[in-house]
Formats: sequence, C-alpha cells, structure tokens
Amino acid sequence: MSISSTADLLGMQAVSTAVAITLKKMREFAKPGMNCAELDEYGAEILADFGARPAPKLTYGFPGYTCISVNQEVAHGIPGKDKILAEGDLVNIDVSAELNGYWGDNGGSFVLGADLHGHAKLVNTSRDILLKTIAAIRPGMKIAEMGRMIELSAKKEGFRVIRNLTGHGIGRSLHEYPHSIANYFDPFNKDRFRKNMVVAIETFISTGGQRAKELKDGWTLVTGDGSYVAQHEHTIMVTEKEPLILTAANEI
Repeated sequence: MSISSTADLLGMQAVSTAVAITLKKMREFAKPGMNCAELDEYGAEILADFGARPAPKLTYGFPGYTCISVNQEVAHGIPGKDKILAEGDLVNIDVSAELNGYWGDNGGSFVLGADLHGHAKLVNTSRDILLKTIAAIRPGMKIAEMGRMIELSAKKEGFRVIRNLTGHGIGRSLHEYPHSIANYFDPFNKDRFRKNMVVAIETFISTGGQRAKELKDGWTLVTGDGSYVAQHEHTIMVTEKEPLILTAANEI
C-alpha cells in the first residue's frame, strides 16, 4: 500500500508495533526444553492483548499462530508440541498479524542460548545486511538493485541467498504489490520503490542451498541439502530520507 493519510500511518504503526513486541517477547520467552506450541500460544496471547489477529491462520489456515522454524527449517515451520527447543538451536520466529484492517510482518532468527554450533555469524550477517539495505532504500530505487546489494553482501561474508523466497508489499493485506522483493538481482523486475510505499523487506541468508522446497506437511520449507538459513524482516515505509522502520519496537 501507499500511505496517504495520518489514519493510514497510525494504523500501520499500531499493527507493526503489535507484531514487533510479540516477536521480541517470544524471543525472550523461548527456553531450551520448551516445545514450540507453548511458545506459539504465548505469542498468540500477546497479539490478542493488542486486539490483533494472527495472519498465518487468518490468511492461509496455517496450523499455528506464528511460524517457528528450527535449525535446517528455512521458513513456515509448524509450531508443534513435538518440536522441542534445545540449547544452541538456530530458531526463526515470523510474526504477522492484522489489526483494524492493517497488516504488519516482522521476523528474526537467533541462536537459543549458547552458540554451540557456530550459527552466530550467519545470524549477525543476516541482521546486518537487512539493516544496511533498508538504510539505502529511496524512492525511485530499482527493487532489483536492492536485491543485488543483498546478494553481494552475503557473498562477501561467504554465504548465499535463497532465491525463491522474497519480501513483499504489505498494508491492507498480508501480500500486496510489489509481490517480489528478491534477495538477488532480477533483471526482469523493473519495479521501483515509491515514496510512502509500505513493504516488508526480508533477508534469507544461506550457508549453501539457494532454493527452498516444501516438506510433505504442506508448509515447512527446507533447502534439501542441510543448509542453515537465517531470516530477518522489517515492515518499512519508504521516505525521501531513510525509510521509517515501522517494526522498530523489535530490534531483531
């Protein structure tokens, strides 16, 4: 969407704060030995306190209120009772929701407890690339050039990007124009960022594989080669200066 009124801005700020605070508190609540269903239900309670409705269930009938992906799971991990968190796990939580007709999206990967398996560099690279990329976005910038920036930054640190998972427009629905904000240079994508445009920018930084595929459960995405992937995501509004990070309440 394009924010065209104070009401739009306030609406987007409210829902973005709801998902950001939920993600922040879920990360703080996560502990080794906890099952992901408990963590998911905790997130659902926080969203409900804001009056927000979880987007995965609302939009797709997803079997969870949030997406919780662990270790080799890339995205859309089902938060089941049989998924038990352990010290050193690479965990990704993706929180999206609707509030009063506006939609927000925020995600972040982190190492649970001690970095027993050496995932910290991957996580830090994903987060740093996201923040550096957001800071560079201006009206008129080609979306493809932003993708080039992400991919080159990942390669510089010895990583790759997932090419079939992308950021997206957001606002009055979970996914809007522009529908593909890729993490690589796509010469066929001629779209540009526009002033007041609201988008969800997200990194998918990989230790190896470049494509995600769906498991038999119909939801969970993996690379298929055992790669680990870190994802970080903010909902932003494009401005003449640095974009306004609407989900800034969570520092990811």
